[in-house]
Amino acid sequence: MEGLPFVFTRTEARSAGLTDKVLRGPRVQRVLHGAYVRAGVEVDLRVRALAALRLAPAGSVVARSTAAVLLGGIVPPDHRIHLRVPHGQLRLREVQARVRSGPQAQARVGGIPVTTAEDTFLDLTGELSVVDLVVLGDSLVRRGRTSPDALVAAASGRRGLQATVARRAAGLVRAGVDSPMESRLRMLLVLAGLPEPVVNHIEYGTDGRWLRRFDLSYPDHRLAIEYDGRQHAESTRQWERDVARREELDTEGWRIVVVLANGVYGDPERTLERVLAAMRACGMRARVRSQEWRRHFPGRG
Repeated sequence: MEGLPFVFTRTEARSAGLTDKVLRGPRVQRVLHGAYVRAGVEVDLRVRALAALRLAPAGSVVARSTAAVLLGGIVPPDHRIHLRVPHGQLRLREVQARVRSGPQAQARVGGIPVTTAEDTFLDLTGELSVVDLVVLGDSLVRRGRTSPDALVAAASGRRGLQATVARRAAGLVRAGVDSPMESRLRMLLVLAGLPEPVVNHIEYGTDGRWLRRFDLSYPDHRLAIEYDGRQHAESTRQWERDVARREELDTEGWRIVVVLANGVYGDPERTLERVLAAMRACGMRARVRSQEWRRHFPGRG
């Protein structure tokens, strides 16, 4: 199999002297119908994307949720490989190709041509909810693929049915978000009409020394909303550090509301009640002004 590319087509294999029997044998793995790699290669998303590109017309690029994952973004699971192709059709069960003619800006990830972070975000406005779009935008910004301003600028030029969704979601993307669950917790508060918390506020001592950072907070009212992931509970040392930190903050006049995964997915209404009670205890005039959160966070009750 010398001389064959990393991902090779059936035509290339036949030209190199490989029979169909060899292609069905233990020396070769089929990635997609008509595209193969050598045995032992891990067939991950990158390899599947390369295989789809080998079968697609020249000038095709990886797009939509496939591009989002390759760019380091967080999106709901999607087993298909998505491409933008300049013309023609690609009839493969595992691949969804959409025609987009004309010049296209593109990025490259590990040598693979993909749509830019901004185009990827906009392409998914017709498929993802506003919450999932914000999760995607936050994660792309964290990976350094784009910025909130760049997404807002790209969305401002959007036309058509999804323009309003694109502009709204882009306007809610923030820099410095550490995890998708922090994005979701922030969106739960925002979609309930509560004041939007500050992301990654840093507290400094009187000597200018960095003291601590809060995921979500209202610094003027010394209120922090912290998402606590399962991994913290699984690590005794991390848990002890967190408890000590919260006890220390209690003595400094900060109030902390800790939210677990169940508080976002299982009982979001209770989470809103807890946050609202803390806001009022800290002197904030706040109330739930919208029921839109119910559509995106239905809970498990």
